[in-house]
Amino acid sequence: MSDTEISKFISLILRHKPEAIGITLDEHGWADTEQLIHGINQTKHITMDDLERIVAQDQKQRYSFNEDHTKIRANQGHSIPVDVELQECTPPELLYHGTGEKFTSSIEKQGLIPKSRLYVHLSQDYGTAVKVGQRHGKPAVYIIDAAGMAKDGYTFFLSVNGVYLTKEVPVKYLKREK
Repeated sequence: MSDTEISKFISLILRHKPEAIGITLDEHGWADTEQLIHGINQTKHITMDDLERIVAQDQKQRYSFNEDHTKIRANQGHSIPVDVELQECTPPELLYHGTGEKFTSSIEKQGLIPKSRLYVHLSQDYGTAVKVGQRHGKPAVYIIDAAGMAKDGYTFFLSVNGVYLTKEVPVKYLKREK
C-alpha cells in the first residue's frame, strides 16, 4: 500500500472515524501513536518509521506529532467535535475558497457553510483554491471579503498548516471569480 493511500486512511481516522480502528481521540484531537499504528495494522501494515515519514512528507501538513511523538493529530478538517487549539487571528483582506462548479448555485443562495466539517476552509492564495476546486470537478473560486467579515465580528482561525478557518461565510462577503 502506498504512502498516499495510508495517509488518506490516517486522515479518515484522525478527522472523522477513530472508532473504525478502535481508538479514541482526546478533547484536542490527539490519538496515542502506538494505538493508531496497532489499529491500522489490523488491515494494513505500517511502522513508526512509516508514520513519521508520511507526516514529514505530507505536502499539506495535515498532521502533527506532540514533542515526543507519542501522540498525533490531524491539524484541521474534523467532522467530529475536537478542539485542536486553533489560534484566533486577523485574516488578510482577501481569502479564497475553491469548490466544484456543481456547488455554486447552492453557495450563492446560502453562502459557505461547513457541512460535515467544523469550519469552512479558506486559502490564502488563488492557486491553492483552484487546486482544491479541481478535486470536485470543474473548479470555481470565490473571493472572500475576509477583512469585511472580521470588521463585522466574524472570527477567523489559522491552522498550523496555513489554512484559514471560520464558521461560515455569508453570501454578502462572496464574489465568484469568473
